[in-house]
Amino acid sequence: MSVNIKLIDMKPKKALEKLKPLLRAPSFTSREARLRGVSSATLAYYVKQNELKRIGHGVYRGARAPVAVDFRWEDLVEAMQRVRGGVICLTSALSLYHLTEEMPSQHWIAIRNETLHRAWPTTKVIRMRNLTLGKTTIKIGNIVLPIFDRERTLVDAFRYLSQETALKALKVALTKKGIEKINLEKIRRYAKTLRVKIQSFLIAMTI
Repeated sequence: MSVNIKLIDMKPKKALEKLKPLLRAPSFTSREARLRGVSSATLAYYVKQNELKRIGHGVYRGARAPVAVDFRWEDLVEAMQRVRGGVICLTSALSLYHLTEEMPSQHWIAIRNETLHRAWPTTKVIRMRNLTLGKTTIKIGNIVLPIFDRERTLVDAFRYLSQETALKALKVALTKKGIEKINLEKIRRYAKTLRVKIQSFLIAMTI
């Protein structure tokens, strides 16, 4: 009785060559690798060999990929690549907009209520029902990421953060030089849609 055993090469010599176009990108997925004939097992091998870095479930980057963003935000970019459909929000957004002096210890990312997400210690996931209101983009280095605009971020601050933090951010947005003037009408519209009572604070700071 003969048995045919199919040997699978876990370390194909040409795998990195096949991945070469992906190794220059900020990240790539296991699906993109499979389309180039490189299996997940091979990716795992090269992670152990420090040729690749696994930055999320099914998401990788080359160990020598060029750094495309400010080092302060490199981890945020990686976090966004791990969270499908996520939007930068709250403390992370306030920091990017220079509306707070706080450098968040976690990356704040909004996702839909029904979205499944694997927990990561460096990521603070906030489940929200409305991810389209005020959604825009921001360019970090040469990478474009989804983020809530400043007005939506300020309104959300009153919903999810401390009143002290929210008021400080609003004051900075209204008074600090060098920051683009915020749209008060947009804030009022967002607050009405999200049912956030913010009008009294706006009146107190603008009279």
